[in-house]
Amino acid sequence: MESINVLVNDQITEDVLPRIRAIDSRLSVTHVGKLMTAEKQGDVEATRAMDGLLAEAEVYAGMFFPNRLLARAPKLKWVQVAQAGVDRILLDEEFRRSPIMLTNVGGIHSFAPAEMAMQSCLTWIKGPVECARQKSEHLWQPFSPGVLRGKTMGIVGYGNIGQKVARVAKAFGMWVITTRRSATRQGKSRYADLVLPPADLNQLLAESDFVVLTLPLTPDTYHLMSTDQFKTMKKDALLVNVGRGPVVDEAALAVALRAGDIGGAALDVFETEPLPQDSPLWDLPNLLYSPHIAGYISAYPSMVQDLFVRNLERYVKGEKPLTVIDKKRGY
Repeated sequence: MESINVLVNDQITEDVLPRIRAIDSRLSVTHVGKLMTAEKQGDVEATRAMDGLLAEAEVYAGMFFPNRLLARAPKLKWVQVAQAGVDRILLDEEFRRSPIMLTNVGGIHSFAPAEMAMQSCLTWIKGPVECARQKSEHLWQPFSPGVLRGKTMGIVGYGNIGQKVARVAKAFGMWVITTRRSATRQGKSRYADLVLPPADLNQLLAESDFVVLTLPLTPDTYHLMSTDQFKTMKKDALLVNVGRGPVVDEAALAVALRAGDIGGAALDVFETEPLPQDSPLWDLPNLLYSPHIAGYISAYPSMVQDLFVRNLERYVKGEKPLTVIDKKRGY
């Protein structure tokens, strides 16, 4: 009986290994976290050990990957990425063209970025930053906060996160417009009053009071939001990005925020992370900042592991795993 050799790292912790081995007697699973750390530190013996394991590996699961993965793992058939974004591994053109199956963990914690997106909209319109300032200065200066009811929520990307944002926006009494890659003409859905094809992005931008980006990073979405798009938006609109940083041209955004082309922005993701100290975004008063925390929840590792176990059960049975990525599309 031929073994199915599985290598796991980082988000797949060692305490889940017995669960993996119990799926099928053919499974041989090794946690390579310590070996990968040692290899990065220049340990020659660790590199030799990794070479031996990778040479026989059929499955690899984790957030980080060994150097020269394809060259060292000729028997590799499936890679499970322990996060939603797969743009980094797809930068390898050879991997994109290979027959190796790629899966991610998209959707398992989509409620968390959706909550962050709505929190950003509420922060912008309800004035908690101003309230905090008044409290710190012992001031009493009542003001009139805005409301979400009756405003237009534009969601660019109507996947797992986008649909959850739409559902909550409708609960607040908002009008919801979204773009969806699969849409070929205007329509509607359960939580979106208007679903547009990607070519109609400018219509969404021109009509929306809030624009929430929930897109993956692909060649088509890189710098999707730049100078022309900001000039199309309403002067008092808020841009929210809980998707991938490079979808926004940050240099153009800084110019737009200073010039008042848009009202403000709330960014959880950035083109370069950590955000460089010389970035002009730091000092813009109309920018809300969070250090890529929208998807961080305490249960995340266990959720990743549960999905991987379910996918592995399907894999050994010859069934298609969940969350398979179309490597050409990038999602």
